[in-house]
Amino acid sequence: MSNAVVTSMTFDLRQLLEENAGEGPALHERFMNRDKVRMLRAISFDRRYVRGDGCYLFDREGRRYLDFLAGFGVFALGRNHPVVRSALRDALDLELPSLVQMDSPPLAGLLARALVERAPEGLERVLFTNAGAETVESALKFARAATGRSRIVYCDHAFHGLTLGALSVNGGAEFRRGFGPLLPGCASVPFGDAAALERELRRGDVAAFIVEPIQGKGVNLAPEDYWLQAGEFCRRYGTLLIADEVQTGLGRTGRLLALEHWGIRPDIVTLSKALSGGYIPVGALLCSSRILERVYGSMDRAEVHSSTFEQNALAMVAGLATLSVIEDEHLVARAESTGEALMGRLQPLVERYELFHSVRGKGLMVGLVFGEPSSRRLRAEFRALEFVRTGLFAQLVVGPLFTRHRVLTQVAADKMNVVKILPPLVCGEEEIDWFVGALDDVLRAVHEHPASALGLGLRLAKGALSRAG
Repeated sequence: MSNAVVTSMTFDLRQLLEENAGEGPALHERFMNRDKVRMLRAISFDRRYVRGDGCYLFDREGRRYLDFLAGFGVFALGRNHPVVRSALRDALDLELPSLVQMDSPPLAGLLARALVERAPEGLERVLFTNAGAETVESALKFARAATGRSRIVYCDHAFHGLTLGALSVNGGAEFRRGFGPLLPGCASVPFGDAAALERELRRGDVAAFIVEPIQGKGVNLAPEDYWLQAGEFCRRYGTLLIADEVQTGLGRTGRLLALEHWGIRPDIVTLSKALSGGYIPVGALLCSSRILERVYGSMDRAEVHSSTFEQNALAMVAGLATLSVIEDEHLVARAESTGEALMGRLQPLVERYELFHSVRGKGLMVGLVFGEPSSRRLRAEFRALEFVRTGLFAQLVVGPLFTRHRVLTQVAADKMNVVKILPPLVCGEEEIDWFVGALDDVLRAVHEHPASALGLGLRLAKGALSRAG
């Protein structure tokens, strides 16, 4: 009798998508989060994309959009990078024995070795996860196990994720509201305030201080001397330093890890997003041998912390291919030089438009900071917007960038007049020209016709209030 497997011919992906073209919003409203669909419709972001390529998205009509959001940093290599795609096809063709569970798959070992070889000294072991939030959850557990302490200190405006443990160290009240009580023993300190950090750590009961080298919510940077002091305080009081590099890591800021800018010496590093190559969810926790052995430490504890999909073959292949592309295409250096060029091109707009206050960030993690203008006419309009809703002006930049110029960006945080851009690391002069020209046009329109901007802002606010009701 033949053991051949009969292949099903009933599933046709192309046909399925063609038959349901344009049905995405209706399906989401019916079966998923209808409020997100309503929100996207209210701000005119309800496009129906059919393809992604490099720095660009394409809709059903063939129109091209400049993607300066990059899936919140996932698409560091751009969309559908051919090297990663080819590696994943090879993996499928090899029919690899993924997720045997009771084995030690070589691909996971190879990716772990590749990460350790590129990491700062002292980070010798790797745990794989499925996403950034899970990596943060693992880091909190590892810190507790390694120190025998329970408290965690984090910074205001931090993100770190939205699962319960990660949410407990999330500095955004808008995310925490309605989900308490959260993990006990977590305390917030102002980002960049070394004295406040020491006051918490000197109690001697803090397992870890978790911090983003550059905060994603707001693109906030700490003073240069903060990192030296924070590291010294952590060592002095026996607290582990967790560097959350989920968004900043793997070249985003012009260094492989953002912590390299300031010589930060972490005990644990969390990675995800870009490691996926834009294809397969994956995260990685890097730590010392001492920390890992305090978590496991014996054969009967060998499975005390694990995750079903943590070492799946496709994720490991995506990670290995991603690291290869980053090196082969010199994307770390490219992010640094392109970021400098971008911020240099934006500086004249800061000088030209009084509502545009500054540009901050590193590499291709850039925040555009807007604020109250000096002239009386513009100041009155700006204050009216702020009265309606704090941070509304930033949305009046993001909206026209998208609707008039097909440039995808995001507001950096709730109630904050900062627009964040996270271009793919493969972007270049053409993309910079497109973005700077679009921003120039949007800011010129706002400055010349502030009443129109106020009217749009009021409509947006009214729509938000009706949705909340």
